[in-house]
Amino acid sequence: MTKAIAYLRVSTQAQGKSGLGIEAQRDAIARFAQTEGIEIIAAFEEHETGKGSDALDRRPQLAAALTAARKAKCPVIVSKLDRLSRDVHFISGLMAQRVPFIVAELGADADPFMLHLYAALAEKERSLIAERTRVALAAKKAQRVQLGNRTNLAEAQAKGAATNAEKAGAFAAKVLPIIKSIPGSLNAKAKELNARGIATATGNGAWTAKAVQRVMQRAA
Repeated sequence: MTKAIAYLRVSTQAQGKSGLGIEAQRDAIARFAQTEGIEIIAAFEEHETGKGSDALDRRPQLAAALTAARKAKCPVIVSKLDRLSRDVHFISGLMAQRVPFIVAELGADADPFMLHLYAALAEKERSLIAERTRVALAAKKAQRVQLGNRTNLAEAQAKGAATNAEKAGAFAAKVLPIIKSIPGSLNAKAKELNARGIATATGNGAWTAKAVQRVMQRAA
């Protein structure tokens, strides 16, 4: 069975923390590998924009994937070409690393020439979109059209606050019976909640005495 290294990337820290995009990439690579009879021997995950001339220097996981691929004498697989870059010069630089790349979306037969071609088309499309946006904004500005929806900002903020409060209240009502069933102090309750694996309202971090107190006060 052919071996390969998987490389996954999301463009922002926020996406990285939430998991947005990474699971979809992982699933796409897994399906492709299974179909093509490829064994994924390692996976490297990056949370970085990776733009600019020094993009590779700011993407240590990609550099690590290249090193691992060279050592194993196998290709690097990505789900889509833009997970590497939309910059044709960056793609050219990667090709110079003498490590073959496979883009699951394009198929196993996409050679370096095709990758350069798709990267050039993506770069051109990005340039055209940016230019159309610039022209449209300039036209609106010339017509003295106020950009943005500033008049509804306060209303949107109020709705957001109300939605958050509603979610917090629903969470408090759900977890309060569990909290009440645990004897002892707030610290003891927090410790037991963590031991039981009960998630906090945000789903991140651990229960504290203060967090338990907030839930009890909100439910009250």
